[in-house]
Amino acid sequence: MQAAVRKYRRKTDSYVTAVQLNLDTEGFTYRKWGALQTCRPGDWIVENAGDTYTVSRDSFAKTYRQLSPGVYVKFAEVYAIVAVQAGTIQTQEGSTDYYAGDYLVYNNPDLSDGYAVSKARFEALYEPVES
Repeated sequence: MQAAVRKYRRKTDSYVTAVQLNLDTEGFTYRKWGALQTCRPGDWIVENAGDTYTVSRDSFAKTYRQLSPGVYVKFAEVYAIVAVQAGTIQTQEGSTDYYAGDYLVYNNPDLSDGYAVSKARFEALYEPVES
């Protein structure tokens, strides 16, 4: 049985600090969420309420808006499903392991550009969009 997809938005007081990797570099890899992640030139390094990770250039451009230098808010609504069992989701940066009860979150209505977020973290940062 598959859980229902719901639309969510970031809470209004939720913003991130971010810097774009605009250097002459091949990027870098790092280990997070149970797998190797890749940051490519032009991607963004994001600090989100104590959690640091990277976001692809294209995804960041489509979903974040600058509030002031280095401070951004995710303005785009997301589509999320509560995971009914543990698994792994492929992301633009690598992959993420998740557990039953975590949220599978997608930036696009066709359920592409996805990632996983723990239940507690997702519910602290997002609120449902009323239809």
